[in-house]
Parts: sequence; structure tokens; C-alpha cells
Amino acid sequence: MDTYNMYIAGEFRTGEEKLEVSNPHTGKVFAETYKASEKDFEDATVAAQQVQVAMAHMTSKERYEILRHISDRLDEDSERLGKILAMEAGKPFVYAHGEIKRAVQTFLTAAEEAKRMPGEEVMRLDWTPAGKGRMGVVRQAPVGLVAGIAPFNFPLNLAAHKIAPAIAAGCPIVLKPASATPLSCLELAKIIDETSLPKGAVSIMPMDRETGNKLVTDPRYNLLSFTGSPVVGWKMKEQAGKKKVVLELGGNAAVIITESANIGEALPRCIVGGFAYQGQVCIHTQRYIVHETHYEEFLKTMKKGVESLKLGEPEHEETEFSAMIDEKNAMRVEEWVKEAVEAGATLITGGNRDGAFMESTILTNVPKDTKVVQEEVFGPVIVIESYSDFDEAIKEVNESQFGLQAGIYTNNTEELGRAFRELHVGGVIHNDVPTFRVDHMPYGGVKESGLGREGVKYAIADMLEPKILVTKDL
Repeated sequence: MDTYNMYIAGEFRTGEEKLEVSNPHTGKVFAETYKASEKDFEDATVAAQQVQVAMAHMTSKERYEILRHISDRLDEDSERLGKILAMEAGKPFVYAHGEIKRAVQTFLTAAEEAKRMPGEEVMRLDWTPAGKGRMGVVRQAPVGLVAGIAPFNFPLNLAAHKIAPAIAAGCPIVLKPASATPLSCLELAKIIDETSLPKGAVSIMPMDRETGNKLVTDPRYNLLSFTGSPVVGWKMKEQAGKKKVVLELGGNAAVIITESANIGEALPRCIVGGFAYQGQVCIHTQRYIVHETHYEEFLKTMKKGVESLKLGEPEHEETEFSAMIDEKNAMRVEEWVKEAVEAGATLITGGNRDGAFMESTILTNVPKDTKVVQEEVFGPVIVIESYSDFDEAIKEVNESQFGLQAGIYTNNTEELGRAFRELHVGGVIHNDVPTFRVDHMPYGGVKESGLGREGVKYAIADMLEPKILVTKDL
């Protein structure tokens, strides 16, 4: 069994309390690490404070080279890291390896963005008589210490979306990985330790909830970046005091399949959107709103495609579908499916559970007040319904407390324009599922789905504050 040390204040440490890491597919412990103590937290925080000035004074070239090194090393070791991520998260290797490659791109993008901080400008001040003969130089200063809290479902890349922008912006960061999936982050720490970053610029340490909550409440931190559940995220915002807060809280994503849609193009992507990583994705396509002319074909073909997914151990390259992160979450999803069926929904396929394994499930005719429609399932369950009028479809998408992303398959430009204008979400994806994301695009939602935006350039902007020098015109 492999043992991983925590990365605290530039050194690798053991701890008094061990944390076991299990493979969700087998339920067997295959590695262990440690939970940080309050002393570890204090050491990491003090070290971050001590390197704050050094981080702010790093040149663009230095930041670029550090971030590029991390990107290159992740790329070189992507196969091995993909296997580790697959085992700790229960994520099929095809998706786990894809996540490593996305983290490669996240750090590479941050390296490029480090060359040009957003919002820096020279501005004229003579718009008013008082500004005559003066000019302003706006620079961006690092906001200070960043607290990062990452989730289990994309344990490396969503941590990268906090660490890479922090390095590019010149901010020290202390990151708490999810207790279920800390290993890929601790592998990342080994690569970070190879760079010339000041010791203490990055600390990565698993914590229990009480210690981890200090990242939220401690006034020495200037920004909190959290990815996780809405209940936890909004509570953190209340507790965060005066620090800036960025929340990415998930959703209940829908896709509209219009009459003009190319069904042959849509169906393969809709299977991926609904069941990639067992639906444990913030932009998992949960609701399919299909024009009545395509409904029967769509339902039949989705059922056939879902039932042909290749099941197996997550680290195997041919596996497409595996166990959920743990039995507790699988039991929750099973209960939600049973609730819907008892309320009158039609079960097209799936619905059964065995331990942490929950079958890929399709429902239709689902009452709107059930959890599988109203809440974020975060599991392998989709709802397919038909519509006849486009206004009805728009309304159906918007009748949700969430608003992260939505998809629309249409070859009608008027429908596309209306969807972009009227859907109350953070992103609209044309002729693809809302599960689409690349790592430099602005990513985040409205309503219960969060606050602020990720995407490297946009995260960097959150980690900076404008500072102006007013001087005589040159």
C-alpha cells in the first residue's frame, strides 16, 4: 500500500491521523495519507504569509516557467497519474486520463496568461477639468492569500483551476483536496516541489471538516475558492467574513433537442453527457427536453446506447461505466429513482443498485416536484420528456433553482439566438451537451449554481486587485 505525505509550507510531512483511500469499485483500501492538524494549518498559513511579497515580486517569466514546468511534467506522467486518479475516484480511465490532459492545458494556459495580467492599462484622466494634464497607470496587484477547497469528482483539474491561477497572479495558496480523492493532488505537489516557487507558496493537505473550515473563517485569507455542493458553499459564504468568495456549486443541466436538430449527431454526445463518470459531474446532462417529432427515436436509441455501456474496473482502458464514489451516494440516488417511480414516473431502464454501483437509469413522465427533476442528482440518472412548442422548452429549462450550463441542438438561428438570450444559465452550448467545457472559457453559473467564474483568465482576475498611479502626462 502506497503512503502519501502532505505538502505543507514547502515540505512533505506525515501526521498523527491517517486517512485511508479506497477504490470505489472494489471498496478496498489501496493507499493512505494523513489529515492535517491545527498546527499544520497554522504552519501553512504563516509560511504563505511569509512568501507573499516574494510571490508578488516574481517576474512574468518566472511564473511562466514554473507553470510550464508543471504542465510539461503532468503531460510526461499522464498515463501513470491517470491510473491513480481512476483508482481513487472510481473514474473510468478514459475520463481520468482525459482529466490529466485537461490539467496539462490548465497549467499551460495559466503560463501564457501570466505574461499579461487582465485589466492593466494606461488611461486618460482629462475627461473632466480636474484631470487635465494627468494620466493614470493601472496595475493589478495580487489579492493575497488564497484558500482553495476542491471536490472529489475532478480531483486534479479542479484543484489546478485554483492553484494555476494563484501562481499566475502571484498569490500563495493553501488547498484542501477532497478526503476521498487526495492522491492526484499530492502527486501534483511533488511536481510543484520541483519548481523554484518560494517554499510556502503552495500547500496541499487533506483536513477534517473542522480544520478545513479555518480556510473559510480565517481573516488572514483574502479569497476563498470553493467547488462543491450548494448547501455547503452558500454557508461558507456566510462564514467567510470580508474575504472575496468564488463558488462553483453544480447544477441540474438540461439540453433542448429541437425539431431541426441532427439526431444522429446528438445521440452519441447525449449518452456521454448523461453518463460520463457515472453522472458525477457538475454539468452532467440531467434533463433532456426533446421535440415530439424526435422523442420516440431519441428515447429508444438512448436506451440502447445506455444498456451497451461497458462496465468494469475504472483503471481498465475499455471501461466506460463503473461504481459511484461510495455506497452512501449510490443509496441516495436509488432512493430518488424509487421516489420518482412511486410518484408515477416511467422507468425505461436501470434503477437498481449493488453496493456503490448504481445502474445507468432513464426515466420519463416524471412529476415535476420529484427530486430527480428539482435537485442535482449527481449520479447516473437522466429524465427525458417531450415538448411541442419552443417557448415551453425554454420555460422548462428555466424552471430550476440551478443555472450552470444548458445545451441546445438546433439548426435554426432564431432558436439559437433566443436560447442564448433567454436561458437563465452561465453558458449555452450549441449543438452539444452542457457537459462540454474547455479550461480557458468562463465557467460558472447563476442562481444556486454559484458566484463568480472559473476559467483560467477569469480566476486570475478574481485573484487580483486594481491599483492606480496618477501622474503628470508624459
